Amino acid sequence: MDAVPEQAAGAAADAAEAAPGTQLNLDLYPGGCRRLLHLCAQQPLPLLRVEFLRLSTHEDPGLLEATLAQVPWSLLHLRSLVLKGGQNRGPLGACLRGALTTLPAGLSGLAHLAHLDLSFNRLETLPACVLQLHSLAALLLSHNGLSELPEALGSLPALTFLTATHNCLRRLPTALGASSTLQCLDLSENLLDAVPPEIGGLSSLCELNLASNQLRNLPASLAGLRSLRLLVLHSNLLTSVPVGLARLPLLMHLDLRDNQLRDLPPELLDAPFVRLQGNPLGKASPDGRTPPAAPQDPEMPRLFLTSDLDSFSVTPRGCSVTLASGVRLHFPAGAITTPLTIHYRLWLPEPGLVSLGPHDFLLSRVLELQPHSLAFQQAVSLWLRFEPPCARRCRQVVVRTRSDGRWSDLETHVEEEAPKVVRMAGRELRALLGEPDAAVSPLLCLSQSGPPEFLQPVTVQLPLPPGVSGFSVDRSRLHLLYRAPPTASWDDITAQVALELTHLYARFQVTHFSWYWLWYTTKTCVEGLARKAWARLRLHRVNLIALQRRRDPEQVLLQCLPRNKVDATLRRLLERYRGPEPSDTVEMFEGEKFFAAFERGIDVDADRPDCVDGRICFVFYSHLKNVKEVYVSTTLDREAQAVRGQVSFYRDSVPVDVPPEAEAARQKKSADALWIATLPIKLPRLQGAGGHWQGAGLSLMPLNLGDAETGFLTQSNLLSVAGRLGPDWPTVALHLGVPYRVLQRIRHEFRDDLDGQIRHMLFSWAEGHAGQPGAVELLVKALEQSDRQDVAEEVRAVLELGRHKYQDSIRRTGLAPEDPAGAPALQPSPPAQA
Repeated sequence: MDAVPEQAAGAAADAAEAAPGTQLNLDLYPGGCRRLLHLCAQQPLPLLRVEFLRLSTHEDPGLLEATLAQVPWSLLHLRSLVLKGGQNRGPLGACLRGALTTLPAGLSGLAHLAHLDLSFNRLETLPACVLQLHSLAALLLSHNGLSELPEALGSLPALTFLTATHNCLRRLPTALGASSTLQCLDLSENLLDAVPPEIGGLSSLCELNLASNQLRNLPASLAGLRSLRLLVLHSNLLTSVPVGLARLPLLMHLDLRDNQLRDLPPELLDAPFVRLQGNPLGKASPDGRTPPAAPQDPEMPRLFLTSDLDSFSVTPRGCSVTLASGVRLHFPAGAITTPLTIHYRLWLPEPGLVSLGPHDFLLSRVLELQPHSLAFQQAVSLWLRFEPPCARRCRQVVVRTRSDGRWSDLETHVEEEAPKVVRMAGRELRALLGEPDAAVSPLLCLSQSGPPEFLQPVTVQLPLPPGVSGFSVDRSRLHLLYRAPPTASWDDITAQVALELTHLYARFQVTHFSWYWLWYTTKTCVEGLARKAWARLRLHRVNLIALQRRRDPEQVLLQCLPRNKVDATLRRLLERYRGPEPSDTVEMFEGEKFFAAFERGIDVDADRPDCVDGRICFVFYSHLKNVKEVYVSTTLDREAQAVRGQVSFYRDSVPVDVPPEAEAARQKKSADALWIATLPIKLPRLQGAGGHWQGAGLSLMPLNLGDAETGFLTQSNLLSVAGRLGPDWPTVALHLGVPYRVLQRIRHEFRDDLDGQIRHMLFSWAEGHAGQPGAVELLVKALEQSDRQDVAEEVRAVLELGRHKYQDSIRRTGLAPEDPAGAPALQPSPPAQA
């Protein structure tokens, strides 16, 4: 054995002394085994107090075995031993398993050991010394190659926690059920096809995870786990579950997703703690029989893969595939032209696999599909599941794909499992109906953007209106209203459904996604009142703002905001913008159209798709930002004095000229007038030749990207490009030569504004390349390299239009070049004869 250098030995001794007398972490040190051997040979006093030892198994197997043999003799008070692989990563960032295949028999002498972690190694059988650790309470065996567990494992007297996920277990020892101390058992991601009935003897078991196995049925003895609180069984092949599970007194969470369940006990079917998505459940008919499921298209096979499969076949007729992890893929007919076998693999969600920004994080595992770079003839849909708490912390959820070494974003839609609920204040309702006892339930919206999941009627439980009890309610005053968007009408369907009332809820069945509203009133015809109430819910109190960018006052930001969001938005924007106070508060409906018109010498660049007769069109939605940035200009002489104009907001349509009645409405502030608000806009005086603006020590040259012969790109053209880039802008920026540190700074400065990030990057680059030859060609090439051929073609079309205009202008002036045949394009008149 080679000698340990003095410097390394000193570092190891410092590691032992740096811990508060109980911990020794050598898993992150290179050559940790050598350092521990050196410490064991010297026997420093702090080593005798160590109770927690972490050691990497990415070492030479012989050296690792020799080091572990010294542990029982040198660490007499050891209570926790972590011999875990996974510190090293493969080419794609996946954790690599360590070299540990067994343990020395001498480790059985660790009389105080309570925690043993052997995860991410190459164990195929459990070492015999583990079964002699009578103080062992927690045993972690995940990510190994275990095919079975020994019978004697159930005789460990102190074992409370056992996890053996991601192994190759095909059966469980029957003696495991004899353990009276085991509280948590995790055997997910294995090959189990059955569970022994003896497992029902685990009297202290609180958590049981058998997800992602091949289980087809469960023993009835599971109903004897009286201490069970959590039972996870998703991604199996279960067709039924024991009836007794519904009577477990402490059960708080039962996960049965993505199985093949067609029938469940009513107690479980209606229980709020049961998750059943991905099951072909049907409701039993009155005669006790289960009706057949809705007919499936025989040309569209449905595949449910177990955890031991890593591939599936796709034919030209398409298929729907559900992986053991819950990932779903839908291949429509015609997606491929010849039969194909697709291999898949799920990588752990680790940052080394994906290039993440400073505020990004992964929500799911990384799914790899092979063969790579395969082009489908039809769009293939992919569903990835992540927990709702993660979604609430995210501003944007994006599915990314890697091809040819590059990551790009896919078109992504987020589907929420929880329905949308809208509430109306009781005071507003009573004022609308003129009835003191009237009340309404929350407005329930059941909607989704994915494929329909209703094979049978679904039971909805809606809270009764406030102050109404199911035991004393007058049913004649109860009305269930229904609305199917996009229609605005509400229909009373009380007589068409069977309302089942409890003390707090009304239950009824629905067959498709829609809107439902429960009213309690003496009115007999409530459809018209519901339309008015719905309009009240859609009415928002908003303010309008108009700000000018400090570094470029010709760039104007217009935004319509709900009143409660104005202050926070202004605090964020006023670092980069300046302008007047927001407008007075006005009322605006959800989805209402309005226009912004620039007046008194201020014009807007009309080359915009949302510009109608020189007015910018808005559609207000309370959950969106309702923000637009435009470039304005003026025909007045700014070298003499500043231009003081304004921007006015109008409802619905805009007159060509501002009529006198609109001026009167501005004074009266009538709610029915077309005019909404007016805010001032000021363009400062130009100083010096060339159109330079001197302000705050900043000189901005007018944008001059390109040349007359090859074509110009104006500010409006670049603004249109910025509006098309979306999340692809960092890739475009890197191809434009923008340094990565500049990208990070832009992301930080505009972290809440994606549009601001794009515009700042693009216009900063354009200002730096204005007047330089080849700048436009560089932009087009960067767009093509970023797989944004659509935007590149749009830029080419703008350039081609500019070239045509240039050629036309020089022809009109008689300066056109000669044609290819050598004859001049325009023949001059012959000289007059003497």
